[in-house]
Amino acid sequence: MSEVTLVQAIEVLLVEDDPGDVLMTKEAFEEHKVGNRLHVVSDGVEALRFLRREGEYAEAPQPHLVLLDLNLPRKDGREVLEEVKKDESLSHIPVVVLTTSEAEEDIIRSYRLHANAYVAKPVDFEQFIQVVRQIDDFFVSVVRLPNN
Repeated sequence: MSEVTLVQAIEVLLVEDDPGDVLMTKEAFEEHKVGNRLHVVSDGVEALRFLRREGEYAEAPQPHLVLLDLNLPRKDGREVLEEVKKDESLSHIPVVVLTTSEAEEDIIRSYRLHANAYVAKPVDFEQFIQVVRQIDDFFVSVVRLPNN
């Protein structure tokens, strides 16, 4: 008797200011998964407004996963991570830092701020797509996420 596993679509918030990286992430999601919904904001202030469902984001779904760049305009990704993890209503949402920085200090600080993972963005297009797919696979197929 074979067991069928139903994979529920998840809401993913991408916080990224580089249009090229946004496009590549969208492509990775579109090619790889049917049901996962990717929402995109381009700075830290908008990320927190989305997560807190403020203003035009009042009807936004609470994401099951956040992909967070560190180097953002208006509010740095490190500050966003810190605020998310200190907010009782948001702290349960896994945050994967997806950034170009390979600086040890950024890695250490991100984990001290309770990032769930730290991934350096590959420069190569195909490798970037593969990394995004692996993150998506892990959080959709392997990890058990809370129902929001």
